[in-house]
Amino acid sequence: MSRPLSDWDRWVGLRAQPEILELLENSSDRELGLQDRLRKRFEVDLVRTAFQLRDARSRATSRFGQSVDLWFDRVGLEQATGEAVACHKAQRFHEFTWDLCCGVGGDAMSLGRVAHVVGVDRDPAKVLCCRWNAEAVGVGDRVAVVAADIRRLGRLRGLVHIDPDQRPGGAKRSHRIEDSEPGREYLEDLIASSEGGAIKLSPAANFLGKFPGCEIELVSVGRECKQAIVWFGGLAGAPPLGQVNLFRATSLPSGETLEGHPLASPFRMEMPGEYLFDPDPAVVRAGLVDRLAEQCGAWRLDDREEYLSGDGLPETTLAQAFRVMEVTANKPRPIREAARSLGFGPVEIKCRHVPVDADMMRRKLKLDGDRPGVVIVAKINGRTRAVLACRVAARPPTGPTNA
Repeated sequence: MSRPLSDWDRWVGLRAQPEILELLENSSDRELGLQDRLRKRFEVDLVRTAFQLRDARSRATSRFGQSVDLWFDRVGLEQATGEAVACHKAQRFHEFTWDLCCGVGGDAMSLGRVAHVVGVDRDPAKVLCCRWNAEAVGVGDRVAVVAADIRRLGRLRGLVHIDPDQRPGGAKRSHRIEDSEPGREYLEDLIASSEGGAIKLSPAANFLGKFPGCEIELVSVGRECKQAIVWFGGLAGAPPLGQVNLFRATSLPSGETLEGHPLASPFRMEMPGEYLFDPDPAVVRAGLVDRLAEQCGAWRLDDREEYLSGDGLPETTLAQAFRVMEVTANKPRPIREAARSLGFGPVEIKCRHVPVDADMMRRKLKLDGDRPGVVIVAKINGRTRAVLACRVAARPPTGPTNA
């Protein structure tokens, strides 16, 4: 029985025999039958890798424009920064850049469009995929890669991007920066010794109270918070007066961004106005809900809710807007009566901190109207209420998107 191939050998072997992928893509056979047929002609490990690659490329279509040309397996794809966020980050880089823990090159592909890049990762197979991916998107001449332990590199000249491993040794994913590899001590030393750069973190990471003097940006794509970025050195914005960090929330694809500090904006709470606003998750995670309210002339409904309200429709993509039609007690009968009087049929049910069984609520409402509506269950001045509303199209900013 032959020994299993290493990850490196599997990728090299598959790349050297493109007919495996061609047969896989062009065959009309069922998957099990196709696997059996391919295994009779090629190494079992290569066939298995080909199926993994095909599945990963299929899942990557919403994240990478050239996914059909890229090289990664499921884990490599999950750890890679998507193209939208990577391009957004790359806008701040402008010269020679180190991409540490580069993985399969999710960031290196975008960094290579604006700078000369050296990607470093201790996994030779990921380094190989990073090189091929850089070549696939046309930046192979600007991205060099090396398999090495980043701790042995010494002091780095130039800018730095780093993606610490949040699952070191294949362990369960941790959101504690202290558990990442490299950990907090290495990251703090990197900040102190480098000209500037960015640390990629999970948006759920415990970054609050850490990295003084840095900018912490939360980035969402299509209203899903995707990444936290700790900007440091020459790439970081200055903290507000009297604060140790600048916080920023950015929504993609619009690129609209909001900056400030969670404690710098006044708290205002009132009863619902003409509109209700649901802030972008990046705004919520960055702690900038009150900053958004201040910018939009809005207010909170409760000190335990992120929902905002106002009497005007602001120009922003950082919140979904709803026109308030009626506010009732959070009970099926008054909600049903109000919804029927408004002609609601299909309803969207939203909540944040109040647990709601949306399917059960729809069954109890028994609505037969033809007007789409929204039921938002939220705390209002300490009481749980139901807000019946209609969606309103966003008004993108007409001026600069930095606030």
